[in-house]
Amino acid sequence: MRRQSAVVIWLVGLSAYLLAVFHRSSLAVAGLEAADRFGISAAQLATFATVQLLVYAGLQVPVGLALDRFGPRRVIVIGAVTMTLGQACFALAESYPQAIGARLLVGAGDAMTFTCVLRLIATWFTSARIPLVTQLTGVLGQLGAIIAALPMTWAFAHWGWTRAYLVSASAGIVVTLLLALVVRDEPGAWHRRGKPISWPLVRSSLGDSWRHPGTRLGFWTHFSTQFSATTLSLLWGYPFFVRGEGRSSDQAGALLTVLVIAVIAAGPVLAGITSRHPYRRSDLVMGIVITIMAVWAAVLLWPGDAPTWLLVLLMVVVGVGGPASVIGFEYGREFNPDDRLGAAIGIINQGGFVASLILVIAIGIVLDWLTPAGSEYTPQAFRWAMASQYVLWTLGLANIWRSRRRVRERRRP
Repeated sequence: MRRQSAVVIWLVGLSAYLLAVFHRSSLAVAGLEAADRFGISAAQLATFATVQLLVYAGLQVPVGLALDRFGPRRVIVIGAVTMTLGQACFALAESYPQAIGARLLVGAGDAMTFTCVLRLIATWFTSARIPLVTQLTGVLGQLGAIIAALPMTWAFAHWGWTRAYLVSASAGIVVTLLLALVVRDEPGAWHRRGKPISWPLVRSSLGDSWRHPGTRLGFWTHFSTQFSATTLSLLWGYPFFVRGEGRSSDQAGALLTVLVIAVIAAGPVLAGITSRHPYRRSDLVMGIVITIMAVWAAVLLWPGDAPTWLLVLLMVVVGVGGPASVIGFEYGREFNPDDRLGAAIGIINQGGFVASLILVIAIGIVLDWLTPAGSEYTPQAFRWAMASQYVLWTLGLANIWRSRRRVRERRRP
């Protein structure tokens, strides 16, 4: 009976995460429409994603602390309500400031979702099943990005901005009701309460989590593997393929769909590998990052537009980085006790989104710097903008190596 309850609760939590990914990714195929609707530049367009990522990353630690204090049920319901309001406000926004405020709400609700689902998994499933269920959560949630790619492209063309976003916002009402009616914090209890939040507790919880090199290894794993896929799916993928690689809107949407399919296909494979070879997880992560760097180099250095097969390969290897980032949460669960697990997950979950935030801003700045006022973005400008990823990969790999060494030193008798 508990196993059946665990699966049902997980599926409802998964639906909330799927919706969060959809709302997060829906701007990716609307970037050009948003620029026309609000009359904004590339840097201003990047601000939409910047605000969303900034709020998401900034709330991870507070959400983790609230999770340890109030339990996942309350936090995830509040998140679903906040996302729904944000998406509805974005549909009705007629000015740039209004739209920024709406994306802020979407980012806040998004920030409360994935961490809560991970906490539910840790409570309801056995330790042997947690890696697989965690990976399945990460990859199946990416179906939200598929819905945000081709169907939303169709919706913008046939319904227009307002109706397309209002229809998507209405799904949040259904998900919120399911969360309130089905999800329980733990077997036999609707609510789970931890110790009251106080400054000494916050300081010790966050400090103890971050001081352990296992948490830092999780943070830098998440940092290094996720940002390329997140940046492409969240904002810059569609403009890059259309303006940077000369593809049609349908081809750009199809390439973003390939990315999501790669995420979904790679998740269970990586879960199986890490379950069988737990001491080789960091080797796997570094190998994936180096492969992503190599394929991006081939695309950026290709004379003229890159061939379709190479762009498809790029989406596949970048997509593998999505489930690779979930390996970071395995370190958090392994090296932290239950009473600070939420804080540790929040710290780790900041990694990829801090990196994505930096990259989204950097791409917008480089594009505006290399593009004359009033002109369209050129392929050359996009190549230089996308090359800024290498700074983040270098930083991430160096810290993965250092954190891994310290974890191994702690394990030695």
